[in-house]
Amino acid sequence: MSRISDKFAKLRSANGRGFIPFVSAGDPDLETSKKIVLSLAQNGADVIELGVPFSDPMADGPTIQASSQRALESGVKLADILQMVRDIRKETDTPIVLFSYLNPLFRYGFERLAADAADAGVDGVLVTDAVDEVAFVISQVLRSRGLDLISLIAPTTSDDRLERIAQSASGFIYAVSRAGVTGARSDTSSTAEALVARARKYTDLPIAVGFGISSRDQIDEVWRYADAAVVGSAIVAEIERSIPTGETVERVTKFVRALLPEVAFDAAEI
Repeated sequence: MSRISDKFAKLRSANGRGFIPFVSAGDPDLETSKKIVLSLAQNGADVIELGVPFSDPMADGPTIQASSQRALESGVKLADILQMVRDIRKETDTPIVLFSYLNPLFRYGFERLAADAADAGVDGVLVTDAVDEVAFVISQVLRSRGLDLISLIAPTTSDDRLERIAQSASGFIYAVSRAGVTGARSDTSSTAEALVARARKYTDLPIAVGFGISSRDQIDEVWRYADAAVVGSAIVAEIERSIPTGETVERVTKFVRALLPEVAFDAAEI
């Protein structure tokens, strides 16, 4: 059983729901990014999504696009991210998923990626623009190294495609709450619950809902019908606002604790 599967199994046995934060790896720099990930692990994260910086992130809104650009301008590469995960693994076993697009992974090489990611301690890979046959091939390569392929579904995904996607996915399914790009919103989409219900006809995998979730009330709403809530842009925005002050880790920690006030936080300090 993978770390991701084990985590969701424990959540289900306790009738709990998951919290999955997203950050762009290397934003604002690799050392601070590592500290942010460790803080997230100590402050309620069940799975952590690490965005691989890419110059043309089509599914991302301006907040995450800017974070990706900051990381690229710092010279962050995929090999650096994998080394960061190796360092993180010395201090936490919280599942980590690489969130990426095909282009940077293709350039790195999928066989090489699967081997190096597994060695570093990565648990899964989410490829936003991998579909159908391509996704199936990637899933086989990843599974050969014990890694999960986390697949995206959207309100516009047909039932036929939901069934095909479920056949390649493992770990969990990421349900996009609405059409469009990432970005914090004041309300959640009413289509997300219907999408989760449709997807459950074709998979027993846990389903996480993301895109636009930025508050405790929205997390509670998602937890009512899904297995986990993903918060990305709202956390990345906190990182951006904190850069001039140099208090990035502290600000992110405070924000996440406000999202999850009932969590028994780790007493260790970053």
